[in-house]
Amino acid sequence: MREILHIQGGQRGNQIRAKFWEVVCAEHGIDSTGRYNGDQDLQLERVNVYYNEASCGRFVPRAVLMDLEPGTMDSVRSGPYGQIFLPDNFVFGESGAGNNWAKGHYTEGAELIDSVLDVVRKETENCDCLQGYDSP
Repeated sequence: MREILHIQGGQRGNQIRAKFWEVVCAEHGIDSTGRYNGDQDLQLERVNVYYNEASCGRFVPRAVLMDLEPGTMDSVRSGPYGQIFLPDNFVFGESGAGNNWAKGHYTEGAELIDSVLDVVRKETENCDCLQGYDSP
């Protein structure tokens, strides 16, 4: 079965992906807590492309959410489907780059990259047949 890891970065990427996960959850019959409430076998047939199934029967998106500031992560968490993500998969800085590319690339972003790579590595190691990643 094909598995995709979603890497969401920045304010725009996380806002777009938050809506993406709402649509994917609706298509697969997954509610905002990660439980399957669908009524068709077809909904569960390929759920493993996007989700990992936790031991408690919940479906958790295979996603890494990152940003240089915590505000975007807070808005994703407080959104309608914010509770389905693993808390460990939120990686964020403290101050942001303030629309300064060099600050985001050389200082703030450079400090976060090791944490992001650790989370990505953990997610990929949990896959049986990783086919790629998707990021806007």
